[in-house]
Amino acid sequence: MKFMMIVKHAEKQGLPPKELMDAITILAEEDTKKGTMLGNGGLAPTAQGARVRLSRGKVTVIDGPFTEAKEIIGGYAQFELKSKQEAIEGAVRFMELHKKYWPGWEGETEVRQMFGPEDFAPKR
Repeated sequence: MKFMMIVKHAEKQGLPPKELMDAITILAEEDTKKGTMLGNGGLAPTAQGARVRLSRGKVTVIDGPFTEAKEIIGGYAQFELKSKQEAIEGAVRFMELHKKYWPGWEGETEVRQMFGPEDFAPKR
């Protein structure tokens, strides 16, 4: 089963401490060696982004920063795991690193199962 971990937090928290990034790198290397991590990355601030929106039949582009955003997606990781419980345990390990290396940081990791083409194939 594929899972997406989506890290959300307030945008203006500054750069993460080097110790946290080092610990995340070690965790990611371990998960990659096990073959469970498929990909991951951190995202730049919204000031460097854009939104492309479809509303009422019209496509518009909105350059960042997005002042109305109270919470942003700061990063993601994709995993191939055996169960939702295994995904939750991985998210807890990841958040424990934040607790240890970035005291006072607040955010969440959303755990979502991913669909693939096989989930939409006609049943025979």
